[in-house]
Amino acid sequence: MLLLTCPCCGVTAEETEFHNAGEAHLKRYGPGSDDADYEAYMFARKNPRGVHFERWRHAFGCGKFFHAARCTMTLEVFGTYSAQTLAPPAEIAAKIKARRPEWEGYK
Repeated sequence: MLLLTCPCCGVTAEETEFHNAGEAHLKRYGPGSDDADYEAYMFARKNPRGVHFERWRHAFGCGKFFHAARCTMTLEVFGTYSAQTLAPPAEIAAKIKARRPEWEGYK
């Protein structure tokens, strides 16, 4: 089971208190966008083996969204950070690189 810490309210709890909202750092496309871009946004998602960045919501707490960096193979959580961040913070990237040397960095 994952243990996540909400960066908004500081509560650490099991994943059942949170709701996974899919891949983080997506460029969202809406009405008026190119059909191919909109289709890719709606249906194409990464399903990596290894480090993955996800969007979570503290469903049974403050209700706010945040991002989490974790390994899909080991379920290790490298850290959580605000959903308003455009890329993972440097300290989380450094922690990932130290524990998973094969990681090529955030793309």
